[in-house]
Amino acid sequence: MGCGSAKPTQHNQNHKLQLKKSMRSALLIQRWYRQYVARLEMRRRCTWNIFQSIEYAGQQDQIKLYNFFGFLMDHFTPASSERNLISHIFRENEVFQDVEWEPYFCYKSIEVPDTYAGPHLTFPLTVSNITELVEAFKHKEQLHARFVLQLLGETWRLLRVLPNITEVSTCHSKEITICGDLHGHLEDLLLVFYKNGLPSVETPYVFNGDFVDRGKDSIEILLILFAFQLVYPNDVHLNRGNHEDHIVNLRYGFTKEVLGKYRLHGKKILKLLQKIFSWLPLATVIDQKVLILHGGISDTTDLKLIAKLERNRCRQAVKSKGPGGQYSDGEGDRYSAAGRRRVRSLTHSNPATARHELQRRSLQAYSIRTSPNVEEELRERRRWAGLSASYERIHDPISSDSDPDSGEVLETDAEEWKQIVDMLWSDPMLQDGCIPNEVRGGGCYWGPDVTQEVLNRHNLCLLIRSHECKQDGYEFCHNRKVLTIFSASNYYEVGSNRGAYIRLGPDLNPHVVQYQASRSTRELTLRQSVGRTERSALRALREQLFAHKSDLISAFEEYDPEHTGVISMERWAVATETVLHLGLPWRVLRSQLVGCSTQEGMINYNDWFRELALMDPNKELAHTGLLETMYRHHSNLETIFRIIDTDHSGLISFEEFRQTWKLLSSHLKMEISDKAISDLALSIDFNKDGSIDINEFMEAFRLVDCSNGATRLMQLTSTESLYHTS
Repeated sequence: MGCGSAKPTQHNQNHKLQLKKSMRSALLIQRWYRQYVARLEMRRRCTWNIFQSIEYAGQQDQIKLYNFFGFLMDHFTPASSERNLISHIFRENEVFQDVEWEPYFCYKSIEVPDTYAGPHLTFPLTVSNITELVEAFKHKEQLHARFVLQLLGETWRLLRVLPNITEVSTCHSKEITICGDLHGHLEDLLLVFYKNGLPSVETPYVFNGDFVDRGKDSIEILLILFAFQLVYPNDVHLNRGNHEDHIVNLRYGFTKEVLGKYRLHGKKILKLLQKIFSWLPLATVIDQKVLILHGGISDTTDLKLIAKLERNRCRQAVKSKGPGGQYSDGEGDRYSAAGRRRVRSLTHSNPATARHELQRRSLQAYSIRTSPNVEEELRERRRWAGLSASYERIHDPISSDSDPDSGEVLETDAEEWKQIVDMLWSDPMLQDGCIPNEVRGGGCYWGPDVTQEVLNRHNLCLLIRSHECKQDGYEFCHNRKVLTIFSASNYYEVGSNRGAYIRLGPDLNPHVVQYQASRSTRELTLRQSVGRTERSALRALREQLFAHKSDLISAFEEYDPEHTGVISMERWAVATETVLHLGLPWRVLRSQLVGCSTQEGMINYNDWFRELALMDPNKELAHTGLLETMYRHHSNLETIFRIIDTDHSGLISFEEFRQTWKLLSSHLKMEISDKAISDLALSIDFNKDGSIDINEFMEAFRLVDCSNGATRLMQLTSTESLYHTS
């Protein structure tokens, strides 16, 4: 009996001991896993910061390009040697009244060959037409240019009758779906349709801008959305984003995409899309309570004023900060925009400009001229490009059809432009207040106090915006009064972020649906996904470091007066941030960026640059002394060259190449000799045909990444080429 009773007791003790060991092991595993996930999350956030910082730096470059255009026009005189270049840039940029655009949409002369196997559209469009179109795009088929032009013409006619702010009600449907930035990611749009249903009377949609650029299927997205809007004009609503602009499209890929897919009629398609973009509504309001717009608001946002804007006269505008980091009024308040209402360029005013700030001539005054001379013709072309106002005030102070002493129109225009800028470019911040958005270079940062004030003033309860990529596809802020929605998954790199859309019912309580478009991403483990994205981000960052090599060396040498080639890691981090202004944790990144060139907390910066493993394969260019300048300003130069190439032939002359470089060098305050530019042109002219092929120009800016023993060819550009071909 005694022995029999002891055995269960011993068994129980062993069981408890084993259970205790198991619990301890489980806790250790849990602790290890939490630390493992925390480290991955830290790497993921650091990677995200790299991508976002480089993206915003690219947007600053885009705004500098607006500045360059203003500089170009402000320094142009009829007697200057660049006169032919300026004339060439704008020679085909006519000003059209709306009535004159009707024949430009003509498609009837374009024949559809019998060999064309793509979708055929009939107008008025039907649901079956759109279904056929979506299926065709899903299978990588292309819509014929005749149907593209016809579809764009019908879209333009519809958009012209829509208000600036669209009023939508949930009472006729259960829910409204809101999508954010798509950026040419057709697979994301198709996935949203698969999960949520195609647009219809029962399934209305609001698409919140930035349909194009970065991705490879922007034109397909536009055609699908325009087609659905034509069939369901009361149930499909499109807001304009900051990428619905032809100058932005030149830089971020949409122009190149259209010309590549529609070689014969691409130029006409782009011109019509430019007109259509100017007619896109600016915002949507649901049940008079939820405001949907692309970027954001400011402390001066006035929906009543926005509702009265002539939006078709208002193409993109970007506002620069005034002295002291504040928006400046009057003399220093300058914008870059296109169309009738460009008030000022992005560059700050100078005294000479201020003395001649008079009213600009109205569009009607241009339309009644019968025999324009050269100056009038150039002025008309500048007006089309949004570059006319500053030039007219400097060089033609007496040209005005109104009282030159009256500043009423200019003040009104300035206020309207500020509204547009803030709607398209602004971002929310955690702190109260409203300050210039120095990170993007345009718009503002606004705080929760501004959100509350604007919502209260307009009797609203929620602001839905897009414009910012979020890792989870969405993000609430400002006490859940602001909701950011971003619908392009894998934006920076495959696996970098989810996409999302919103379902909003009569209770106005937003329900967010997330997704990931890439099947390969869903099959990756968390570690594999983070590692893949991290490698891409670090590669992009090394390219930025290489492009600023000279400035970095100068900054390092300030901490190395004896020219030993060695500085401390702390000073390396400070100098690197001083040059790049990316706001990154350089000390955290040092293990990924700095290898064997460190010893006892010191870094040999000459060895470090060699460790970046970036080489220029085109040795012929090395002697020109312009390599680093080309790498750093590659995207600006490419954009300028594409603007000069008005006939989209892909070619520019040596003289146009030289004049562009001289203008840019003056703008950058750097000396570039004619011989260096000529040598550069000859080096880039690979086929020796006496002209610069833009593709040849692109090929000249390629680097070899030899890191980790692997040889990969990659292009060094600004942010736009780093994302998705993207």
